[in-house]
Amino acid sequence: MAARGPLCGGIDPHPGLLQEWGLGDDVAGLERFALGAVEALAPELALVKPQSAFFERHGARGIEVLERVLLAARDAGALVLLDVKRGDIGTTMAGYAAAYLSDDAPLAADAITVSPYLGIGALDPAFELAGRTGRGVFVLALTSNPEGGDVQAAVTGTGATVAQSVVDAVAARNTGRRPGGDIGVVVGATAPLGVLRLDALNGPILAPGIGAQGACLAALPEIFGVAIRHVVPTTSRDLLRHGPHPVSLRHAARRIADQAGAVLRPLAGQRGGGTPG
Repeated sequence: MAARGPLCGGIDPHPGLLQEWGLGDDVAGLERFALGAVEALAPELALVKPQSAFFERHGARGIEVLERVLLAARDAGALVLLDVKRGDIGTTMAGYAAAYLSDDAPLAADAITVSPYLGIGALDPAFELAGRTGRGVFVLALTSNPEGGDVQAAVTGTGATVAQSVVDAVAARNTGRRPGGDIGVVVGATAPLGVLRLDALNGPILAPGIGAQGACLAALPEIFGVAIRHVVPTTSRDLLRHGPHPVSLRHAARRIADQAGAVLRPLAGQRGGGTPG
């Protein structure tokens, strides 16, 4: 990110975008879209985020395309955050962890997203394997979808919201790690942050919602306050609409990444750089 800017570009081949690109909603369209997006974005951005669901809906051939996306992105020098939102217990969670975080896994990514709502301790197999293989995990904490508030804003027996308890549990696992922990959280840039405390997290904050969902880069310092130095803004639809021409998509990626850097880097430096206090 120091070289390419603090922006994550989503690769979301959902039916609407396939249509906008003049492609069919089939495996051939998926392949052209996904690999075209990687070709344009991966050499420019530090981080790309394929949404696994849009590959899975095409079955085994869609998963094969996803494997190629992961390889092509890494070959172009980008980190890959695979958006899978897995969350389970025991050996099942260990199986998900092995599928995405093992060195020899066909779908190995640099990081994945996970859901903590079977208990954050149930995610320990993913945390432990990520620590051993040098990968990362982003835990859903506060999302911007309206249904999320029923669970995430609920108050626990300690008096904290569920979202805050997730952040606190991640912060406890990241304590003492330098320059930061392997575990991050997902906090929507359009979510009602309220009194959510992020200053002790000591890990990255993935902030989806830039662009089509209504959030803007310029508002991030006000939204995240002192935690801004940890924020990784992500945009998908607002970026991908510049396709299918690779030059247009590449230029848009560079422009938005530069804007993100201009907003986040000076403030991060004023607040102590990339290392949390």
